Amino acid sequence: MAEAIAWRDASEEIEASSAGLAPLGFVAKMTTQTLVKNGYAAAGLASKPIESEAWDSADIVINMSGRASEFAFRNFGGHAKIEDWEIEDPYGDSQKYQGTYEKVQQRVAELAGRLRKQFAAEDGSVKQ
Repeated sequence: MAEAIAWRDASEEIEASSAGLAPLGFVAKMTTQTLVKNGYAAAGLASKPIESEAWDSADIVINMSGRASEFAFRNFGGHAKIEDWEIEDPYGDSQKYQGTYEKVQQRVAELAGRLRKQFAAEDGSVKQ
């Protein structure tokens, strides 16, 4: 869900790629339905594990697992690049998908805003 939202809403700031600690191997039907209902593309989304190459190339890793980062990612280095988002996994409860979508969308927007400010500061320009 976060990947689709980031690609549409924040593609200038975020090059999103989603992977999980315990991937299901498929994208839940309610996930794709919620995305489509809210105007997002769901084609091409996949449930996949975190690969070392992707971890190493990431500037920021968003942890939505509900597990403490130091334990969840103990097999990976660079824990400073992890940002924890407390977002409930809606899997198995169709009533929770829309709320989860809204929380993820809000967090993606906040991250994109912070990155825009960071990029502007690095460029020496001021953008509002």
